[in-house]
Amino acid sequence: MAIMADGRAVMTLFSSPTCFYSHRTRLVMAEKSVNIEIVSVEGADMPEDLLDLNPYHSVPTLVDRDLVLYDSRVIIEYLDERFPHPPLMPVDPVTRAQFRLALYRIEKDWYSLAEQIEDAVEKRQATRARKILQESIMASADVFAAKTFFLSDDFSLVDCTIAPILWRLPVYGIQLDGHAQPIIRYMDEVFARRSFRESLTEHEHEMQQ
Repeated sequence: MAIMADGRAVMTLFSSPTCFYSHRTRLVMAEKSVNIEIVSVEGADMPEDLLDLNPYHSVPTLVDRDLVLYDSRVIIEYLDERFPHPPLMPVDPVTRAQFRLALYRIEKDWYSLAEQIEDAVEKRQATRARKILQESIMASADVFAAKTFFLSDDFSLVDCTIAPILWRLPVYGIQLDGHAQPIIRYMDEVFARRSFRESLTEHEHEMQQ
C-alpha cells in the first residue's frame, strides 16, 4: 500500500468501533475488498490528523490522497464508484434513484431513531424511540420477503446501510416477533456474508453475545 510523505496510507478511514455510520462504511469496504488503513476513533479523543482534516471532527472520515470525505453516504457512494466491482448500486437511473430514496428513508427513519435510543437522557425517550423503530422495521417485513436482499436480488448499498441497525437490535432491546420471519431470514443471509463478518470490530462482535 502506497504511503504519503507524512507516513499516512494513501487511503485512510477514521472510524468509530461502535457507530453504525462507520460500520456501514467498513461493510462497503469489506464488500469491495478495499485495502485501506483504518484508524479507530473512540469517544472525544480525536487524532490530530482528523481535527485538521475534518471541520466537523466527525467519523467516519475517508482520506484518499488529497480528497477528504466526511459524510458516510458520500463516502459509500464514492467507494462504489471508485471501486466498481462488485457494483453496489444499479446502473439504471430510475432504479438507482429508487435505491437512493430508500437510503434517504432509512437514514431519516431508522438511523435517526437509533441515534435517539443511543443518546437518550431519559428512559422514556429511549423507550418511545425503541417502540417506533421496532414498529417501522416490522412494517417492512413484506419488502424483506419480496427479494433475497432489500429491494433487490443483489447485495447493495441499501443492505450495507440496513445491516448495522439490525445487528444492533439486541443492544437496543428490540426483539422481533413471529411475523418477522422474512426479516430474520434476511438477517441470517446478510450476517453470514464474509464481508459482514470482516466489517465487524471487536466491540461490534460483542453486541450479539
